Amino acid sequence: MNTDISVNLDNIKSRIAEICHGCNRSPEEIMLVAISKMKPVEDIQAALEHGQTEFGENKVQELTQKMEQLPDDRISWHMVGQLQTNKIKYLVDRVNWIQSVPKIKALKEIEKRATAAGRNINVLLQVNISGEEQKSGCPPEQLQALLDYAANLKSVRVRGLMGMATLTEDRERIRREFALLRELRDKYKNEYDEPVTLEHLSMGMTQDMDIAIEEGATMIRVGTAIFGARPCQVNPGVST
Repeated sequence: MNTDISVNLDNIKSRIAEICHGCNRSPEEIMLVAISKMKPVEDIQAALEHGQTEFGENKVQELTQKMEQLPDDRISWHMVGQLQTNKIKYLVDRVNWIQSVPKIKALKEIEKRATAAGRNINVLLQVNISGEEQKSGCPPEQLQALLDYAANLKSVRVRGLMGMATLTEDRERIRREFALLRELRDKYKNEYDEPVTLEHLSMGMTQDMDIAIEEGATMIRVGTAIFGARPCQVNPGVST
């Protein structure tokens, strides 16, 4: 076993517990998603052996390769990166979560492919909470249209919202953006029935997970703090 990964996981879980204690939440409410992009399957296996079961990738090709190389039923795979509709067909046989659904076109394709595969897929609708043009996600004012469409689907389960804050040292700005995602979730949570449940908020990474948890995150996406630095950071704003 890779001792560094096991130690890192313990440290992250301790940090999550500390943050939760400070805002009167239970650590059991937080799903830690280990972002394994650009890391070998041996590292994923080491984390798995230490009890980590949720893993995220931001490239479809890398995710499909790793799903094939690690056919372990204990692993729950998350697609967290920018979603190209024409790549969805490669995901649905095995992926458990698609966190980065920004538009109706993607929902339609996931429904089509998941139904054909006889599977239900958990999705999060990605909202552009920072307002940055380079960030994926629907504008907040378009979220209701996605929810209305998703309410009639059979094989897609909309379990919550996902957002990425501005990469900045301005922690108050980050807090406002995370608060916006929580407010949107709260606004619509009781407006829909199955398959739209909205119990999850995926927001926060290593550097801002304290703010995210304080603002209601139920999923934290952490990569470098678990697996170490990558050779290069491709789109570091996705998850680190």
